[in-house]
Amino acid sequence: MRKLSLVFVAAFLIVTGNVLANNTEGVEPAKSLSSQISNMLRDNSFSDMESDLTAQVRFTLNSEGEIVVLSVDTESVNLERFVKGRLNYQKVDISKVEEGKLFTVPVRIAS
Repeated sequence: MRKLSLVFVAAFLIVTGNVLANNTEGVEPAKSLSSQISNMLRDNSFSDMESDLTAQVRFTLNSEGEIVVLSVDTESVNLERFVKGRLNYQKVDISKVEEGKLFTVPVRIAS
């Protein structure tokens, strides 16, 4: 009987430790930020001739949680202007703002 109670106590401690060790943060901030940027760039007026444009956007966040675009690496001047105009100083909803951290997001405009 004593061994059975020790087994139950050991099992209880193992289960409790596993539950408390789980990560409860949920969505990764980079994923959330990427989806917010996707929503900001969703409505565009690029024609079929300008379809399948790509760019690498480097940005950081300031202390107010706003995107500050540092560079847009693309061959299309129109895409560069569009991305800078849509993203620069737009506030994003992110829980922990790490001011000065650099982010790089690939952008693709497809028809």
